[in-house]
Amino acid sequence: MWYNNRNAAIVRLDRLTQRRKFGKGAISILRIWYNHTMCGENLTTKTVLQDLPGPLLAWYRANARDLPWRRTTDPYQIWVSEIMLQQTRVAAVIPYFQRFMAAYPTVEDLAACDEGELMRLWAGLGYYSRARNLRRAAQVIAEEYGGAFPRTYQQLMALPGVGDYTAGAILSIAFGEPVPAVDGNVLRVAARVGGCELDILDSKNRRQFRRRMEAVMPRQEPGAFNQALMDLGAGICLPGGGPLCDTCPAADFCAAREQGRQRELPVRAPKKEKRLEEKTVFLLLGPEGTALRQRPDTGLLAGLWEYPHVPGRLTEEQAARQLRQWGLTPRAWLRQMDARHIFTHIRWEMTGYLVQVEGLGPADWLWADEARRQRLAIPSAFDQFTRALPAEGD
Repeated sequence: MWYNNRNAAIVRLDRLTQRRKFGKGAISILRIWYNHTMCGENLTTKTVLQDLPGPLLAWYRANARDLPWRRTTDPYQIWVSEIMLQQTRVAAVIPYFQRFMAAYPTVEDLAACDEGELMRLWAGLGYYSRARNLRRAAQVIAEEYGGAFPRTYQQLMALPGVGDYTAGAILSIAFGEPVPAVDGNVLRVAARVGGCELDILDSKNRRQFRRRMEAVMPRQEPGAFNQALMDLGAGICLPGGGPLCDTCPAADFCAAREQGRQRELPVRAPKKEKRLEEKTVFLLLGPEGTALRQRPDTGLLAGLWEYPHVPGRLTEEQAARQLRQWGLTPRAWLRQMDARHIFTHIRWEMTGYLVQVEGLGPADWLWADEARRQRLAIPSAFDQFTRALPAEGD
């Protein structure tokens, strides 16, 4: 239902009825009033979102996804799953989650783990700072809380790598606290159902959406409500122009569906163009294996292992000069290849050379055979080059 902020009287407006009474202009007036009321600063006002919990929870009970981390209320497992799911598809996360739990079944196991082994286990999921933050946070939990998971919003938010969404997910799912967990899926659902034109990428607007969801969250099933919103956004209220409105539990009161604005909502400011970085990657084969070096401890892909590379796309002649600067002698140029990798804000366009060389190169390089290389965390940005390496014995 829609409510007027001044007198709390019901003012639900039927679009067709208003058109008959007042003409087409009423719809424009309604939209102006609606955006002011629904998207204004006073978000204690009950909104059309109040109609959502009942139908949504009924739909969720019949359609909830069966996921490994939903078979438990263990805050440790819920935390790990939520961190893995950031910027990553559910299908990709499931095998990583299962291997992670087999390797580190408790928060104490994670706190005591070797960082190199953790990075190797995480390799391919990307956003590697998530794994380091998991380990650092586990150490805080083990040392400061005796291994017991923090149970307040403030304590969770103080952990490395834990933000508003993750804290809300843990508190609601593991501990039954009525705290919203607002991610991209939830923002999309809330914007469409509420017909709100605020830019969901603006952090100030995100806080408004969070308060709005907090106001309508059921106190009895907050964890189920948050997970239902996640499933609705992932499977029904899809991004782009393709929501499956006919199967949506909010179909009867969704403003975007009523107004035919599914393609317009949610509003997102145009994304900035990704910065292009060109690189030349060297796959160098020596008597003791393939050359690797470790990235710095901070910044993109911090602390991971990579094949030596330099800025720019070098010709073979230029690449040969670079090898000589590293103190290496090329003996056989075996292959040239191109690859691309896209990060959140950067696009790498890479040329690679597979070369047999003599020499040891810089002192901080590691020459690793295949077995050792597989134990190191090499980012997925270099997967195409890794696949190009000859198997030992070839």
